[in-house]
Amino acid sequence: MPDQEVEHNKDIVAIKDWLSKQPHLPHDVEDVLLRRFFTSCGFSLERAKRTIDFFFTIRSTAPELFCKRDPWSPEIRRVFEITDMLPLPYKTPENYKVFIYRLNNPELDLFNFIDAVKTFFMLADTRLTEEDDIPSGEIPIFDSANVSLKFIGKVNLSVLRKYMLYTQEAIPIRLKQVHVINAPAYISKIYALCKPFLKSEVAKLVKFHEPNSSTLYKDVPQELLPLEYGGKAGSVQQIKRYWIKRIEAKRDWFLTNDQNWSVDEAMRPTNCKDDRTDQVRDLPGSFRSLALD
Repeated sequence: MPDQEVEHNKDIVAIKDWLSKQPHLPHDVEDVLLRRFFTSCGFSLERAKRTIDFFFTIRSTAPELFCKRDPWSPEIRRVFEITDMLPLPYKTPENYKVFIYRLNNPELDLFNFIDAVKTFFMLADTRLTEEDDIPSGEIPIFDSANVSLKFIGKVNLSVLRKYMLYTQEAIPIRLKQVHVINAPAYISKIYALCKPFLKSEVAKLVKFHEPNSSTLYKDVPQELLPLEYGGKAGSVQQIKRYWIKRIEAKRDWFLTNDQNWSVDEAMRPTNCKDDRTDQVRDLPGSFRSLALD
């Protein structure tokens, strides 16, 4: 539909023009990212503008997640080592992008929640600023095989809240399904951490799958998954290495954009306030005081 593409391109130009006139926001933003905002906001110009503003605002309120993001730092290398964050190469028949996220090491003493979320967002930024092929939706799959109740003690509540708010209301994606596979009997206790921060429409998307079950394949064709899951997408290590190399290649971008993409609140026009920003104010500590076996 060439006519529609022309109209959409005009809207991207309009977004860029609007952005250049916002004194508090960064102006150097990739076109592909702006297209993602426009697309994920249902091609609504006003909704896209509001989401873009919130995207940069929430990043500026979370320096622990969006600053000092060096792929070669020991903290990020440790996350690469003990987790698998895998955007899969093939999409569903509905043009949905599928992801698998998992801990590959059950030793939670090695796991740092803040570093893991920071790395998760580095992967997201790599995708959102480099990939022109915008999917019709996204399907994250969380493999909880190596998650024990001790995981609760690793969670920082303030960062969890920021993560939930950012992924549900700021990042330009269209969430279609959420799957938790290899779910242990105690998964409800861990899910209880997240549920207060889940929007009702997102909570309805979450499905749990018991170990050794095939119920996931009703929604996600098995052949799209890595070899270790009975699929044909290549091995976990092959997919993981590909994405780590892409993040490493983007090192200079991370180290500069952490500052370039900050919001100058002193320059924010009075008519651009967003009440949602109050939701990301720090909460005390974490659940580390809980002794859970």
